[in-house]
Amino acid sequence: MTNANKFIVIISVLIVSAFFIKATQQPNELNTDSEKSNSKIDLTVKKTKDNYEIKALKMPENLSFAGERVPIEIQDVYERMDRELLVNTFWQSNALLYIKRANKYFPTIEKILAENGIPDDFKYLALIESGLLNATSPAGAKGFWQIMRTTGKENGLEINKNVDERFHLEKATKVACNYLKKAHQKFGSWTTAAAAYNAGRAGILKQLDKQQVTNYYDLLLGNETSRYVFRIIAAKEILTHPLKYGFAFDKHDLYTKKETYTVEVDSIIKNIANFARYYGMNYKEFKILNPWLRENTLNNASHKKYQITLPRK
Repeated sequence: MTNANKFIVIISVLIVSAFFIKATQQPNELNTDSEKSNSKIDLTVKKTKDNYEIKALKMPENLSFAGERVPIEIQDVYERMDRELLVNTFWQSNALLYIKRANKYFPTIEKILAENGIPDDFKYLALIESGLLNATSPAGAKGFWQIMRTTGKENGLEINKNVDERFHLEKATKVACNYLKKAHQKFGSWTTAAAAYNAGRAGILKQLDKQQVTNYYDLLLGNETSRYVFRIIAAKEILTHPLKYGFAFDKHDLYTKKETYTVEVDSIIKNIANFARYYGMNYKEFKILNPWLRENTLNNASHKKYQITLPRK
């Protein structure tokens, strides 16, 4: 064998030996890295579990809306109810704001509902409609009850650039009561009346006839109205049993309504900022108490009598 051949053989032996050594060592090295990685993951999981848990919610028994039972034995009804309970429970910031605002505004709404023979549960409809804010929808619905211009005018609300009584909580609540009362008379069900508040009486009636059923829970509807009543019931359940769903707060954490009184005005207010200053408040404070006045003036050419809300000091 020549020297060149001997050299090639030696190099080949060294390469093969190195391969086997590496192959023998690699699994141990990989196992070590894997063990380290798994150890880190286990620690993270343990730490997370110790500090935070996302729990499946137990379906409450005997759920109802306005005295009408929710048939959770129907599979799709159960799943739709479960969805809204989960969404509203684990959207914690939103639910806590609901709880805080409800303490401020529910007493006013409850009183008017009772006076008009509407079940108390409908206060949760206002909550779901607007979050108890003077909101404006893309479709132009306004206020706590999200009343459309046509509906408001048909029910006697003044709606123009200067005055929009859809933002007047007491008057808007009375309009909502009128609508719900008529819907209940038509359908014979408060649950279906609530659905009609979202989809319209004509829209719900059309679907009931088309699908040949008689109640909301048997209807196949679009996503928004399909979820609508369940969102109301979920809000009712969570706000009625906040601790059960993990919401802890003290009484002073809740929002409260200022003590107020009203003055009657039957003339033009040329400058609301000046009017507010006369009564010891600023423009912002005045508008928060009287959001239905939309401009810096009250163009009361007809000398209509308006009740202006002022803070009692």
